[in-house]
Amino acid sequence: MNTPTIPTPDLESLRKAIREYQPDPSRIPFSNLQPFHDSIVELRGKNASYAAIADLLIQNGVKTSRARVAEYGRIVLEGGKSRKRRKRVRTMPAVAAKPTPATPAPTPAPAGNVTPPPKEDSPYRSRGPHIANVKMMNQSEREEFEASLKSKPPAS
Repeated sequence: MNTPTIPTPDLESLRKAIREYQPDPSRIPFSNLQPFHDSIVELRGKNASYAAIADLLIQNGVKTSRARVAEYGRIVLEGGKSRKRRKRVRTMPAVAAKPTPATPAPTPAPAGNVTPPPKEDSPYRSRGPHIANVKMMNQSEREEFEASLKSKPPAS
């Protein structure tokens, strides 16, 4: 059969091409804003917003955008791309003096992989869905629930 022959690379011409390689100037980050660095710094010193700076540059023929000027300010002027992150707010349980019963009512143990209901002082609040779980009801609630199911005629 015909097997394709792999051409041997010309290493010398490859090395020459690498030595002579020049990146496309439009691909260099912020190449269009670098000539205006001093002007941008001066405007920022006067508390001009990045949007106002971008508008001035656009009006004077510089091809840029508000987001690009803001990114230039964060990376070049402020020295990094770090941004403030919101701190996670922890919900604290309400501190209220509730009377505690002398003997707490026994709570049935959850069966299977069902999560137990949250305690009264727990910061966790279930977001739903809230569906009756017969296994978590006490005996009187279970009997009442089953009686209500028997009294309804089946839907057709």
